Order: sequence, then C-alpha cells, then structure tokens
Amino acid sequence: MHSDPTTPLNGEIQSDAGKTNGADTDAGRTVLVGVLGGIISAAGYLVYQRLPDEQKERLHRQVRGVLEQRINELRSNFNL
Repeated sequence: MHSDPTTPLNGEIQSDAGKTNGADTDAGRTVLVGVLGGIISAAGYLVYQRLPDEQKERLHRQVRGVLEQRINELRSNFNL
C-alpha cells in the first residue's frame, strides 16, 4: 500500500497552521516594497532639498539628457 504524506492517516487531523497562502505572501511583499520605496523616496527628496542650487541644476541637466536619449531610442525603435 502506498501512503501519501499529504493525506491524513486513520483519524489524524491535519493543521494548516504551518502553511502560508501564496496570495497573502505576495500581498505582504507588495506592501513591504511599497513602504520601502516610500522611505527611500522621502530620503532622496530630503537629500535633494539640501543640495546647493548649482548641483540641482547639474542634476536637472543630467536627467534631461538621459530622458532625451531614451526618447530618441524609443522613436528610432518605433520609427517615429
């Protein structure tokens, strides 16, 4: 006779206490990532606010340059 470890034996009651639902785990991870993202964003904003105007302008130029490059890549990929 072949015994399956997932089925209860003669009257044995199985508990699901040790098992976690995949949806619960995913939801918990999603909330954790959201909270961590918010904390990191807030910290970045505080650091940015303390930068001198010269460094803020340099960052703006770099971001604009990266965005322009990305837009040009997308345009070339989609032949726009």
